Amino acid sequence: MMAALETISYTPMLYETFWALIPPIVAIVLALITKEVYSSLFVGITIGGVLYGICQNGESVDFNLERSVSHIFQDGMIGSLSDPYNVGILVFLVILGIMVCLMNEAGGSAAFGKWASTYIKSRVGAQIAAIVLGMLIFIDDYFNCLTVGSVMRPVTDSHKISRAKLAYLIDATAAPICIIAPISSWAAAVSGFVEGEDGFSVFIRAIPYNYYAIFTIIAMFSIVLLKVDFGPMKVHESNAANGDLITVKDAQFEKVEYQFTNSNGKVIDLVFPIIMLITSCVIGMIYTGGFFSGENFISAFSNSDASVGLMLGSFFALVITIVFYLCRNVIQFKKICECIPEGFKAMVPAILILTFAWTLKFMTDSLGAKDYVAGLVKLMSGNLINTLPAIIFLIAVFLAFATGTSWGTFGILIPIVVNAFQDKNPVLMIISISACMAGAVCGDHCSPISDTTIMASAGAQCNHVSHVSTQIPYVIVVAVISCLAYVIAGFVQNPVVPMVVGIAAIIGIFTAIKYVTKPVELES
Repeated sequence: MMAALETISYTPMLYETFWALIPPIVAIVLALITKEVYSSLFVGITIGGVLYGICQNGESVDFNLERSVSHIFQDGMIGSLSDPYNVGILVFLVILGIMVCLMNEAGGSAAFGKWASTYIKSRVGAQIAAIVLGMLIFIDDYFNCLTVGSVMRPVTDSHKISRAKLAYLIDATAAPICIIAPISSWAAAVSGFVEGEDGFSVFIRAIPYNYYAIFTIIAMFSIVLLKVDFGPMKVHESNAANGDLITVKDAQFEKVEYQFTNSNGKVIDLVFPIIMLITSCVIGMIYTGGFFSGENFISAFSNSDASVGLMLGSFFALVITIVFYLCRNVIQFKKICECIPEGFKAMVPAILILTFAWTLKFMTDSLGAKDYVAGLVKLMSGNLINTLPAIIFLIAVFLAFATGTSWGTFGILIPIVVNAFQDKNPVLMIISISACMAGAVCGDHCSPISDTTIMASAGAQCNHVSHVSTQIPYVIVVAVISCLAYVIAGFVQNPVVPMVVGIAAIIGIFTAIKYVTKPVELES
């Protein structure tokens, strides 16, 4: 108890300074250079612990090794793993891993692959199918990543689409879709950060200004339909066309051929569990929001606990799926029991990265990174009033990229925006809130330590650093166009003109790239 009280009252010397951003920056740079995500994250965590242990003692500077080590393991790792929200997400992950294993053993995935092959005849068709499925699963980004990955991976593999490309399509239809979907866990989170206003109404009014999310969707269709690939992604796609779906070897995912032993499965053996999963998770989320205690559907979703809702929903979906398979006699009970540890093992890499990422986020929080950035935003208001949406977008991108959390970025920046514009310019307030949401999603989208990025890698069974490095050029193109749109929006204060300019820019840029790069061709 005394140690806990000391942690609460203690303030490190470097609190609320630029040094608070050093741990995630080091971790991200190391991951991109070394291609080793686990060691890079741990180095970032260690640096955060060292900075936390530096304190002012009168006129001298001291370093407390015991405090640093305790902060890394007891406060950071153990604290992250004992957090109820995080534990709920981990349970959800494990259950999804078990369900995917069950669907494979029951023959559902193989049957779906055969069915899809009769309708999806090309690489373009397979990628469009992945995008559309991702857009339909808008309830929660975690759920989106793992569900789309498990369903579409056999299809994209059969059409020689790289795992990196699949991971990008999954990631780009996760957070960007959730942030413009009124019925989603993200809408509930954003609504809760808007104090003194009708949070849900503000979220709805901000959707037309959420340029990054909208432009990302348009960019995906443009990339696929125009058959444009550039940067590191082009290397991965070229290798995939010649049979190498992974490029960067990863012990977890090197076996890319599917060995389905059950030929009795039908498409219903995959579709039914997915439908049950979606239905159960929706019911689970509105249950946690009080729907069955009298709240209406919208209020229940706004007040829901995504972690508990997804955990409960996935559990009941798993039980229903097991009963369904036993009734259909497509898989023996012994095989079902064997799928439990196999499903857990499949999720170990994602769980390990998530644990390190959560710990790194805790380090940045304990060093006051969010307060430091919030102070910068306050200093930038005033004469820059019309360019503030673009500035907020860029700050949100940097903060979410460095900390790996879009929701944390919402929590810091949205209250500041509301206080700055609430009684002065309501339209500019909506644009700035949307800029904050868009920037947070952009930074979260390409951050190596983001939960959603990690989930996308796991869903596609792609090397994590490969996923990050291949999608960053695509994200940068859309981010630059989005920033330009917010500059225009700050002056015209209308969603249409920036939208038209942005869409024209996206189509024009990707068309130009198509004519200066050689398209990927399948090996004959």
